[in-house]
Amino acid sequence: MVEIKTPEQIAKMREAGLVVAEALKACREAAVPGATTGELDAVAAKVIADHGATSNFLGYHGFTGTICASVNDVVVHGIPGDLELRSGDMISIDCGAIVDGWHGDAAITVLVGEGHGQELHELSRVTEASMWAGIAAMKRGNRLQDVSRAIESYVRRQPLPPKGKYGIVEDYGGHGIGSAMHMDPHLLNYVDRGRGRGPKLVPGLCLAIEPMLSLGTPRTHVLEDEWTVKTNDGTWASHWEHSVALTEEGPLVLTAFDGGREKLAELGITAAPDPLA
Repeated sequence: MVEIKTPEQIAKMREAGLVVAEALKACREAAVPGATTGELDAVAAKVIADHGATSNFLGYHGFTGTICASVNDVVVHGIPGDLELRSGDMISIDCGAIVDGWHGDAAITVLVGEGHGQELHELSRVTEASMWAGIAAMKRGNRLQDVSRAIESYVRRQPLPPKGKYGIVEDYGGHGIGSAMHMDPHLLNYVDRGRGRGPKLVPGLCLAIEPMLSLGTPRTHVLEDEWTVKTNDGTWASHWEHSVALTEEGPLVLTAFDGGREKLAELGITAAPDPLA
């Protein structure tokens, strides 16, 4: 069942989304050479606690972190710990929070220090931009597959990196979000015509839109810790995510400080008014 939210519930999700935005901002600033992924986890935990929210990652099916800290060839679900970041690393940081029972979930990719080739800058840029293409497709009357198509189409239009390609990770994707972190519907980041077009997008539907791209294969495997997901060919990966509500006035990016106004305007889309403004 797809959960449809009231405007009041979306406002609560906006509160949770802003906590996530603050936590990710703090983690971005703390992701410097010499910092450990465990230290970043502590940064996020403090921000969430300081705002009176709770983590929806910590304890989720036994997960031990407040964030997922996925470094280099780790795509998602990296467990924070003693790993020390080095200049030239790439880390994707995924974080979530709960306010009054309503969830927010977002992810960013950070290039640590210096020494990154242009292909890594482009990998992160293309992943983030494909997410925004998907967000822009959250229109009344569209179907779920239209969001998947927008993400994939953006990626496929980009020039290929000199030594590789963009692999759209197949085994993980976006999801509904609201009174739980992971809900129906599951959102692929590519079009699978065998699944049909999916449900119609209607006001009150909330999605976590999260493309994951590698510089090579779309295929992944899970390590023995039963969480850490790596690319099969060892190529590095990027992960970006926002939680988005479709309202009567259009899309509202719940986990962006400005509600998505600036980025959506670049795409010719007017973001919905912020219920907390």
